[in-house]
Amino acid sequence: MHRRIRPLALVALLLPLSACTAAAQDPLQATPEITVWADESRTAGLERLGEQYTAETGVAVHVVGRDNETIRDEYAQAVDRRTGPDVLVGAHDWLGQLVSAGTVLAIDLPDPAAFVPVAVEAMAYDHVTYGVPLSTENVALVRNDALASTTPTDFDGLVAQGEELVRRGVAAYPVLVQQTEASSDPYHLYPLQTSFGAPVFATNEDGSYSDQLALGGDAGHAYADYLAALGEKGVLSPTVTADVAKAAFLAGQSPYIITGPWNTGEFVEAGLQISVLPVPPAGPLPSQPFVGVQGAFVNSGSLHAADATDFVTRFLTTPEAQVALYEESGRAPALRAAVEQITDDAVVRGFSAAGADGAPMPSIPQMAVVWTFWGGSEHLVISRSGEPHQLWDDMVSIISTAIAPEALQP
Repeated sequence: MHRRIRPLALVALLLPLSACTAAAQDPLQATPEITVWADESRTAGLERLGEQYTAETGVAVHVVGRDNETIRDEYAQAVDRRTGPDVLVGAHDWLGQLVSAGTVLAIDLPDPAAFVPVAVEAMAYDHVTYGVPLSTENVALVRNDALASTTPTDFDGLVAQGEELVRRGVAAYPVLVQQTEASSDPYHLYPLQTSFGAPVFATNEDGSYSDQLALGGDAGHAYADYLAALGEKGVLSPTVTADVAKAAFLAGQSPYIITGPWNTGEFVEAGLQISVLPVPPAGPLPSQPFVGVQGAFVNSGSLHAADATDFVTRFLTTPEAQVALYEESGRAPALRAAVEQITDDAVVRGFSAAGADGAPMPSIPQMAVVWTFWGGSEHLVISRSGEPHQLWDDMVSIISTAIAPEALQP
């Protein structure tokens, strides 16, 4: 036995060293190992979970922290070189690129009904599930309870309530929604847009996105009129950037801000008493924020795909694992039972509730084109730089041309 292992081990030592799949997980190793790439906000939690998994199975888990801005491209390059990790933790809207490149495996969720529905929807691409949902993230309405103890059920009522506080000198802004000087922020405004029945893309019968735009027509016109009215009132202003909005809310200058969990930690640390609520609709339908889902994907080229799949589909789908990841990242778990265990964090539970019926961020390739034109067009409408219907129709026409199949050909 030893005579056979030593020459093979020597060969293994001569291979290029890497912390990733193709080398660090050479199948001739005595101890199997899987490598996990994740952004740095999740590495500590994953390391602890990896230690537990190793103790249970004997499979070592090597967690590598990567910059969230570059991890997706680095993964694609590493997979091409056959040095990619076994598991990638990242956003669901990467799926279009990952699946098109053939770099992730289809997986079976052990119990899809155990997760928040939007999280399961997000992890599917072209009717196939490719990732295990770990956490969800979305915007919501954050209220300063010292300025308002109740919130109207519609956005017009919310604005009127805020304007009354401004008139009384209690607040400086009725509600804060971040913008920029050159572009609106469609992501933060999307709950209002969906309440008019103007989602970006139409959906198929199974709830998946088609590539047909749905933000035009009468519903789109109604939303454009509403944006123009908010701009005319000064409720939406290009001077209220993300930094200005956060600073104003921290200073107690507004009863409301539409934002995500990335800001609420500072609000709580500053001593503000806040409530996290769904964004009230402005139109006749319920509002739906975009929901981003973080998930775990298995590298299609992994030499230890069975261990990697077991780690993500069995071990990371327990309430204990998802609560541990929540404690590290502050993001709401995707597993219902895990959310129910977080009884002492009303903020995270509020974001989870606000996003429960939200819309997954589209992961189809056409979405990148939409972002290119969407914010700038909204800015023109809000700044009253033309007739709202015409500006909106121009945007829809430009996007339609840009996402036509022939335009998207490489």
